Amino acid sequence: MNSALKWLPLAMLVALAGCARDDGYYHDRNIDYADARQAAPLTLPEGRAAERYRDAMPVPETAADFHGSTGDFEAPAPQPLGAGRLQREFVESRRVGDDAWLVVGAAPDSVWPQLESFARSRGLEVVASDSSRGVVETRQGRLSVRQGLRAGDSEVRCDQAGRPESACLGALEQYLAARSATASKTASLQAQRLAGGERLHLVKRGDEWAVEVPLDIDRTWAELDYQLKQDFTVEERRELLEGIPADYSHRIRYLPLSERSVGFWKGLVTSESPREIRLELEREGPDRTLLRAVNLSERGFSAEDRRELLERVASLLR
Repeated sequence: MNSALKWLPLAMLVALAGCARDDGYYHDRNIDYADARQAAPLTLPEGRAAERYRDAMPVPETAADFHGSTGDFEAPAPQPLGAGRLQREFVESRRVGDDAWLVVGAAPDSVWPQLESFARSRGLEVVASDSSRGVVETRQGRLSVRQGLRAGDSEVRCDQAGRPESACLGALEQYLAARSATASKTASLQAQRLAGGERLHLVKRGDEWAVEVPLDIDRTWAELDYQLKQDFTVEERRELLEGIPADYSHRIRYLPLSERSVGFWKGLVTSESPREIRLELEREGPDRTLLRAVNLSERGFSAEDRRELLERVASLLR
């Protein structure tokens, strides 16, 4: 036996032996993908209950072509776990001007049975109920649920004569919050079509990066305002300066990843300079909004920097 190996513990020798290949070299798993083969798709029994099986980890669609960096590639620093998915309440209120609604952390098909249950428990006189539209018409007002901006969210409204009813929304908020533990365990097959299939996309229009949001501008601004207040709170890195609902914009201060120093070099580098950026929303249709990032500072903000910022902002809305 090699004298260099005789002092190694037996367990380590066994582990090393298990890693070796027949030709005496250790297996490099970095090239395993080159020999990967596609397996046959998994099939489920014909007699299964279809409502019990749903996508556990859906793959998001993309509308843009792959855009690789030019020159020497350097992997960006990873974002913290849970970025874009902050701790939040199951039911949260939203308001823009005179409009108000609730954002619920469950899909519309799970919220719909709770909405019907709320109407019954409050003794409301139901005139019509349409699960395909997510609407319960009562003599006291109109309850409705639809897909929220973020995947897995719902927007719930209580309107009377076309205007939000504050007392009803307050009662709904308490009712849904008390049933948060059971909301995801009950779902309506008839209401599954309420979940919107189209999600937001990062796209490149000419030389400019932007985010296409398949929702109206008021709902998009309200959700973006809430998420920026929660996430853009790190001094000299990402900060929310102000939100301007009149023109659907936000002013932020942001330091691109390309200029951030870490560890030992952080105290030696003095060139870090956050940019002042305006995030502006543009109405492209009744249910389509475009999000852009405009540099307001004198220092440059490259296309890659803009893309990186918009990816982070988009992650808050997914």
